[in-house]
This record gives sequence, structure tokens and C-alpha cells, in this order.
Amino acid sequence: MKKILIINGHSNAESFNFGLAESYKNGAIASGAQVETITIADLNFNPNLKFGYQKRTELEPDLLESWEKIKRANHLVWIHPVWWGGLPAITKGFIDRLFLPGMAFQYRENSVWWDKLLKGKSAHIITTLDQPGWYYRLFFGRPSVNQLKKSTLEFCGVKPVKVTYIGIVKNSTENQRKKWLEKVYNFGMQNK
Repeated sequence: MKKILIINGHSNAESFNFGLAESYKNGAIASGAQVETITIADLNFNPNLKFGYQKRTELEPDLLESWEKIKRANHLVWIHPVWWGGLPAITKGFIDRLFLPGMAFQYRENSVWWDKLLKGKSAHIITTLDQPGWYYRLFFGRPSVNQLKKSTLEFCGVKPVKVTYIGIVKNSTENQRKKWLEKVYNFGMQNK
């Protein structure tokens, strides 16, 4: 049975991202998958990695529970908006505080190489934009995708990582949003 974890990186419960997360969840449950969720904005934690990697800050209970969910899952679904070309601050803070050496990856002693500790997991990034996805890729170089897909997930061994752009959200019609919700529901049904 596929074990799916949906990680919602939007801070506003009334956002379209919450509708997308619910659609994916409903599709995945309908397929028979086991589904857990993390709504980052609901977690009680300090997003600031105050000491970098020089000194470990104890993880708050919500982060410890989130890490257990990540470990249990074999497919991670990240849903977030693109703000100023990148991830929302709370999502970046979640990654900074949780994807740590010894947990998500491990540097090798006296080496430039590292061990990827999240091998065996796949991921799907579903990101909302107020511009076309092709424009975000071509003119801005898709920084949020590079950060989450390449510099975080693949760095830690998560592969493959699929990316879906949903946009232009700000001018979308009710009919367009319905089509996007159906599309994401089908991703959930297919466990991808």
C-alpha cells in the first residue's frame, strides 16, 4: 500500500492551496492509499535555524511528529505557492529546521560527498503561480523548484520528483479552478 504524506506549505487556510491539498487527499484515499498530512502553518515551531549546523537546536514536538510522518511515507506531496519567486518563509523554515544532517542526509568525514538518507521515497511538487509555469521556468529559472526539488529533496535522496505548475491563479475563473482541483484529485487517484 502506498503511504502518502501531503505537506501543505501555504499559511492561509482559505487559500486555493488548501483546496488542492484536499483534492489530492480525497483522490489518494479513494485509490486505497494510506494518507497523512502536515499543514506547516499549524505547527508550533521556531522556523529560524539559529545556529546553522554548528549547534543543534532541540526539535519541538510538532517537528518530531512531522519527521515521523516523513519517515513513514514513501511518497511526499508538497503543495505551496510561489512567493517572490521562492518558497513561503514558513515552508523554508520547516525545511531548515527538519532536513538536518544525520536525519535527511549525512556529510562524510573528510569528503565533499554525503549520504542521502531519504532514498526510496518519491515526491510531487504542486505549486501555484500568478504567472504561467513556462514563464516562471524560462524567465526566472524556477528558483522554488530548484530549491525544493534539487537542493533539498534530491540532495537527500528523494527521486523521482515530479513538478506541476498551477496558474495563473489570481485571474482564474471558477471553472478553471474546478479543472485544477479535478487534475490534482486524479494525481491522488494515481498516487503520483
